[in-house]
Amino acid sequence: MDVVTGSEKLRGAVAMDGPAGTGKSTVSRRLAQAGGAAYLDTGAMYRAVTLAVLRAGLGADAPEADVVAVARAVRLQSGTDPAAPSIELDGEDVESQIRGAPVTRLVSAVSAVPAVRAQLVERQRELVADALANSGGAVVEGRDIGSVVLPEASLKVYLTASPEVRAARRAAQDRKAGRPTDLDAVLADVRRRDELDSTRATSPLHAATDAVVLDTDDLSVDAVLEKLLALAHERGLLT
Repeated sequence: MDVVTGSEKLRGAVAMDGPAGTGKSTVSRRLAQAGGAAYLDTGAMYRAVTLAVLRAGLGADAPEADVVAVARAVRLQSGTDPAAPSIELDGEDVESQIRGAPVTRLVSAVSAVPAVRAQLVERQRELVADALANSGGAVVEGRDIGSVVLPEASLKVYLTASPEVRAARRAAQDRKAGRPTDLDAVLADVRRRDELDSTRATSPLHAATDAVVLDTDDLSVDAVLEKLLALAHERGLLT
């Protein structure tokens, strides 16, 4: 991905929420690059913990106490450079491993554990505070950023798209990454994760009351980025 450069600087925090396949990662990174800001993928943190849970031999039926014990024992390192975001688990770069099917199938269940969410939300807030102190701006993507992690964010955006469009995007990403894919299976998984994420008791997926909801069904990445830049200008976040 080419780095977008310019004279404008993003100030403050932008919360980008929405379900999988809406283009959050791509547009969040590009917005951060355009504004010389930090970028944080909170979903990667949950995926890394899920990978650790799998490596510990635990599955969806594991006792919550065992999952929490794994989460508390791991060391996570999240890079916030939008040109080269990274996630390390106990010193190991696990970016490719956390995108595989086993992690994808289990991540919603691990993410629903209240103590896991509490631990990672605290860490996410620390990372954002550091980013704002160092660069002045941060674009943070996830599922509960505007509603829980950063309720005072300067701009909150909730991206959405139909399950069919999101499944097609996810399948295309998998093919590009060389991962085996089946569109029907991907669509079923998208719907399953939507149900799990939106109905969990702790921090369910939903748009914050003051978020700008943006349907990306018929929008290209460039078109979404253009709208985000316009919103940032309207809020006085780009100077």
